[in-house]
Amino acid sequence: MRWKVYAYAGCDTCRRALRFLTDAGVAHDVIPIRDQPPTRRELEWALDDSGGNVRRLFNTAGQEYRRLGVGQQLAGLTRAEAIDLLAANGHLVRRPLVVAGPTAWVGFDAVKWPARLQAACRPR
Repeated sequence: MRWKVYAYAGCDTCRRALRFLTDAGVAHDVIPIRDQPPTRRELEWALDDSGGNVRRLFNTAGQEYRRLGVGQQLAGLTRAEAIDLLAANGHLVRRPLVVAGPTAWVGFDAVKWPARLQAACRPR
């Protein structure tokens, strides 16, 4: 199974995550997150992985997040509205977003990813 990695070429965190996956021998396809945002289903998987905390899916440091005033709107958005907003605008999605089967991780954490990788690659 090839994993999908939604990333931005100018993002150092994305480059570190891609290097980690390559070094670990994980076959993956890189998808430009700004041009092709994750699907609603993939975002819902990422939301489940983040404990239902929708704010963790947003690139809160991004210019688009600030320009659109998403921070002020976020508390009033339903889960579905937040997912719709993210699926429509890849600039708003925290990156990288890695999709491995019915699981999706958002952001890169060099400390946590080895255990996640091991769990994801374990035969079911």
